[in-house]
Amino acid sequence: MPTQGNYDGGGRVSVFDPAINPTFASGLWPTCPLWEHNHDPSVGVLLDENFVSYDAASTTGDYLLTQATTGTAAISTTVPGALLIDAGSTTAEQGANIQRLKSAFVPAANKSLWYETTILLTATTPPVTKAAIFVGLAASDTTIFASGLQTTNNRIGWQIETTGNLTTTFTSDKAGVATTKTGPTLTAATAVKLGFYYDGRADTVQQFVDGVASGTPVATTHIPKVVVYPSWVVQSDGTDRPNLIVRGVRVFQLR
Repeated sequence: MPTQGNYDGGGRVSVFDPAINPTFASGLWPTCPLWEHNHDPSVGVLLDENFVSYDAASTTGDYLLTQATTGTAAISTTVPGALLIDAGSTTAEQGANIQRLKSAFVPAANKSLWYETTILLTATTPPVTKAAIFVGLAASDTTIFASGLQTTNNRIGWQIETTGNLTTTFTSDKAGVATTKTGPTLTAATAVKLGFYYDGRADTVQQFVDGVASGTPVATTHIPKVVVYPSWVVQSDGTDRPNLIVRGVRVFQLR
């Protein structure tokens, strides 16, 4: 099907192919000034990570991987443009903690932010039935999860804590004042698109699942106002050796 044009409610123009992305017009990106940024980079800052390379060197790399005893990450050799994060263990609370500490974002007044990634959860011996994960933006922390539970203040994203099986919650925390919204329940080896929009004028965060707004917005009380970074945690819940496949991540914020 030919590419089509789209005007959002504010008059911003974007283009999409409805055969490839039928939910685009009502999804996360029509309000984002990506086209404007393409012609004038001063509009905002863009991370568009397609995972054609991955560098976790301790001092020069873009990423920092910290093991809770085990855990690895590498470019997938079966899914093009994806990072495969392997917990490396079937022992509860063991796995990988990864952050891109070279890409800093700070939610602030009039500095709206868009985030979206596509993930797929499986296991070294599929199907996956349990995992402890975090996907989103979080403050710098080498132990985002401790004892299978979220321990990092200042975050926005999705998580499954110990005993959560494959049911996610959307979590947002400002300096220890947290709230959660219902997130999607993951299906083994099935991709899901996770996104959120921080509205810098209203000071709210809206969750998107597979390109569709989900639930009610998170209020200002729970939105971090300090630097947060793209972050992932993949740990075993004591049954499976979970593998998280991340099919890219895009973050855009107004300057």
